[in-house]
Amino acid sequence: MTRILHIDASARTEGSVSRDLSTRLVRRLADADGEITRRDLSEGGPAFLDADWVGATFTSPDARSDDQLATLAPSDVLVDELEAADHIVIGTPIYNFAVPAVLKAWIDQVARVHRTFVYTDTGPKGLLDGKTAWIVVASGGTPVDSEIDFATPYLRHIFGFMGITDVRIIDAGRWGFLSDEEKAGVIAQAEGEQAEAA
Repeated sequence: MTRILHIDASARTEGSVSRDLSTRLVRRLADADGEITRRDLSEGGPAFLDADWVGATFTSPDARSDDQLATLAPSDVLVDELEAADHIVIGTPIYNFAVPAVLKAWIDQVARVHRTFVYTDTGPKGLLDGKTAWIVVASGGTPVDSEIDFATPYLRHIFGFMGITDVRIIDAGRWGFLSDEEKAGVIAQAEGEQAEAA
């Protein structure tokens, strides 16, 4: 059974291009027997990191206090979801040339030493290999992978840092400027054509 983690980061709940396309993609990947875990970051998104969280994270797991375990409990849920998934589908807009704050907060909660990466003598090593990340990127005016797009390269990098090197992009950049034919091509990619590996 295919397990899919579907994350939406758009602040718009109606008329969102990234939500629509990521939903189409999830339907395709799930097929008839897929198991979907959905997390809408616009609905009470993850907390921002604070000193207590950082202190708990860098305390050895077997030495954490009850308070530290409680501090990390919401993060543990998010990491568990990520670890369990075969495919991670993220629908995200580009806000001010970068990812939305709620998506960055989710990343900060799941990029965890001892959970999704470790430090070795040769540098950091990701622990989430064998998964595929699908990034549906929509923007009003920022071309995806252009010199002013600080969202897509960051997402490729952070997933690779956690060991997910199979990152596939569905490019819905400059959506308002695309022709109907170009939009249909992006929709077809989400619904059935293979997205290119980044």
